[in-house]
Amino acid sequence: MGHRKKDEQEHQEKPVMPDSDADTAGATQPEAASESNENLTGGEDWATRYTELNDKYLRLYSDFDNFRRRTLKEKIEQSRFAGEEVITKLLPVLDDIDRAIHSAEMVKDVDQALKEGIVLIYNKLLSTLQQQGLEPMRVMGEVFDTDFHEAITNIPAPDEDQKGKIVDVVQKGYMIHGKVIRYAKVVVGS
Repeated sequence: MGHRKKDEQEHQEKPVMPDSDADTAGATQPEAASESNENLTGGEDWATRYTELNDKYLRLYSDFDNFRRRTLKEKIEQSRFAGEEVITKLLPVLDDIDRAIHSAEMVKDVDQALKEGIVLIYNKLLSTLQQQGLEPMRVMGEVFDTDFHEAITNIPAPDEDQKGKIVDVVQKGYMIHGKVIRYAKVVVGS
């Protein structure tokens, strides 16, 4: 009980002196403070104060726990539907592919129509993704950089000036708003 009394005294506006020191500190301590100290020494007042503080603590803890749960639930919902906007913007590209499949069945010169359709769909898809921040990497002839490129193999450079530079691209690399999301897989001249 000594610790609780000490904690209570620290949280009061002015420190309360014990009764034995009240005579020496009488000039600085009002008599009301001494009377409240005497009142707090009763078991009932301490129990009431303890109950009040415990209730405040439990309410605060409960509020924080509810906040934490609500925030976690919102994060889960956000991650589940994060791609919804991009997918919605890609639906017209899906429609174009569907139309290309149906028109390929009806066209006699499939080769030319297929080439044109694939090029149109590719350009539309690339344009939609670029609007979302996608940037294809330009790597041919660039100096090999491990921050952007992944070397698949080295081959003898055809020219002296192509040593240490990229001579072939196996798989394109992409960035979103300057952040690499897929490294370019390249062949480097040595």
